Amino acid sequence: MESIFSLSSLQVQWNWFLIFLPVWVFDGILILMLAIKMAGRCKPGYDPRNGSPDLRLRSWYLTAMLLKLGFCLTLCAKLERLADVKLTFVCIPLWTMLMGALVELGLNIFPERREA
Repeated sequence: MESIFSLSSLQVQWNWFLIFLPVWVFDGILILMLAIKMAGRCKPGYDPRNGSPDLRLRSWYLTAMLLKLGFCLTLCAKLERLADVKLTFVCIPLWTMLMGALVELGLNIFPERREA
């Protein structure tokens, strides 16, 4: 006699795009903030010597956020079976972002030596 509490009969189909909704909202806010900060550098009278991070660093942040977003989108598409893509290809944006983070870390640990 099978129990009414059998786990095999309790299968809930979750939408992966809805599960990742907090990630989409957070990433969207961060990308919007980065784009506004980068656009603020284009206004007349902007003085780049006021101690703010340079454009290269902000563009790296924006690229990293877009790579993370690309990874999450392809992962959700694979989990929802919307695209028949190998997991190796799904992880390419994540690996690219992690390699860029390692390069950025190396540049921060070993800064350029400037002769006075």
